Amino acid sequence: MPRRHHGYALLGAVLALIVALSAALYAGVAAGGTSRNAVVPGGRPHGVSAAPVSAGTWVGAWSASPVGGEPGTGTDGLAGRSVRNVVHTTAAGTSARITLSNLYGRSALTLGHASIALAAGHDTAAAQAGTVRRLTFGGSTSVVVPAGGQVVSDAVPIRVERGADVLVTTYSPTPSGPVTYHPRARQVSYVADGDRTEDAGAGAYTGQTPYWRYLTALDVLSGDSEGTVVVFGDSLTDGITSTVGANRRWPDVLAGRLRRAVAGGSGVPRYSVVNEGISGNQVLADGPGRPAENESGVGRFARDVLSRPGVKVVVVDLGINDILRERRPTDPDAVVAGLRALVRAAHGRGIKVVGATLMPFQGHRGWSAARETVRQEINERIRSGRVFDAVTDFDRALRDPYAPERLRPYYDSGDHLHPNDSGFAKMAETFSLADLGGGGSAAL
Repeated sequence: MPRRHHGYALLGAVLALIVALSAALYAGVAAGGTSRNAVVPGGRPHGVSAAPVSAGTWVGAWSASPVGGEPGTGTDGLAGRSVRNVVHTTAAGTSARITLSNLYGRSALTLGHASIALAAGHDTAAAQAGTVRRLTFGGSTSVVVPAGGQVVSDAVPIRVERGADVLVTTYSPTPSGPVTYHPRARQVSYVADGDRTEDAGAGAYTGQTPYWRYLTALDVLSGDSEGTVVVFGDSLTDGITSTVGANRRWPDVLAGRLRRAVAGGSGVPRYSVVNEGISGNQVLADGPGRPAENESGVGRFARDVLSRPGVKVVVVDLGINDILRERRPTDPDAVVAGLRALVRAAHGRGIKVVGATLMPFQGHRGWSAARETVRQEINERIRSGRVFDAVTDFDRALRDPYAPERLRPYYDSGDHLHPNDSGFAKMAETFSLADLGGGGSAAL
């Protein structure tokens, strides 16, 4: 695309988004806090923990961005059913707390009970004996989450190990919808009729789902992790083509690398890794609806990064959908301006930002020569060192050396856009753990 097409109107929109992001930076939910307007029936003031104070640092052990309202749940939600989400941790801790979201609900969500437990094994709804813990919210076992709101539980003592599967179960006794969900979980979770939140056995959990529902974060009070790395991206981060239930998304593999490096005494920071990828996500454009489904990267950055506990580094792998999903040729200046807005917001919190180059996609149905030119221009800006504090070059690592506009076949899932498990592993191997050290630049 000729560089003279600067897209002034789109740049104006970006500047407006930057202003909105700056406002959100100060208005967002503070790490470890609770949503505004959450109602706790018969409980103490919300945010008063029922757990004793312990030494350690609150870090993210798992996360998933709320994406939209689940189809078919608009009227009743999941009334009268228990939802048992299965999540995989990247940090160990002695206490845990969860975040539940009703962002896309059109009515208040009443949760009668909630629990947390360690899974008894892989791909099961059964809990390890003696690990089921009842969760409270301001001291109460029930909570009402207003439409558009979220709530953070009290901390509960439970020993969570790195690489563990954890079961988080909620029960909603009354109709409320739509259900706020993350559709591309790549993990099987479970559903039961009735209030089965404290069941250790799996017998009642006859329903299966490929979604995560309501749950958006699991934090742990850790004695051996000193901070959180947030990986912020689209389907490449969400792991849309990774093996279901195998935890082979590239942030999962990165967490394993980091854990082994720390154990080997390499001197890299002792960080957990959480995944804030949304399939189809763009830097600039929202999805449909109010609130917007699949909210833009600029719009959701405060919620999904800045409000997370103990964030030290954010890795941004975002921009390919800004090229693919727009009918008119995308202005690289606008995309880069959006990426720089994310960096400025992170620097305002002392967070370092590592950016990724955009990988090739020739052979995909959305590829065109004009879109390839835009990708190359954005990558040129990223490699210049004037956008991010550090750069990981996924493009160079995964492209076919004989046809650099394509993914190398060994890494291609088959759609010529998304990697397979080997490709995700290569992304994690390409990432330099040394880039996790140090802080963000004052200006770029």
